[in-house]
Amino acid sequence: MTTPVLYLFGSAAPPVLDVAKVIEDAQERGFDVCLGLTPTAARWLDGRLPALAALTGHPVRSEYKTPGEPDVWPKADVIAVAPATFNTVNSWALGLTHDFVTGVVAEGVGKDIPILTMPCVNAAYVRHRQFERSVGELREMGVEVLYGEGGFVPNEPGRSRPEKYPWGLVLDTAERLVGSRGD
Repeated sequence: MTTPVLYLFGSAAPPVLDVAKVIEDAQERGFDVCLGLTPTAARWLDGRLPALAALTGHPVRSEYKTPGEPDVWPKADVIAVAPATFNTVNSWALGLTHDFVTGVVAEGVGKDIPILTMPCVNAAYVRHRQFERSVGELREMGVEVLYGEGGFVPNEPGRSRPEKYPWGLVLDTAERLVGSRGD
């Protein structure tokens, strides 16, 4: 059996700062991890990007490759988008592929790659009508959205608890999705 490849994509929300530990946990579970970040998340982790690339054994990506440039990552067996911000969730659901992360996951849906996401948004953002529409749209596309009961539950603005972000649920779900493929 080959090692399953997990594309771990993070947006600029406080839990992304713990991504090294998440990568280590995923590797302990048997995943080959490729890390992709939104441009803002990449800025947040800028000084740590070389260490994260060394940890994964793959370049950390936050930009599209140029035409003709070879792909430096193996093909994904599963994609996890976590933490997914308000912007990432809405852009993805609307098909707005202005950055690498949303472009890959939008295409991944069409390629039938198992995809999961766990938002990290505050309660003020989820009151915006588009957020629930976007969550529903992603679910209709077959994306497993870990939001609400049994997933991420938003906090009030200013009451961030990144240490409580349920990363284990993300990895548990990735394992289940890879196992359910039966490849």
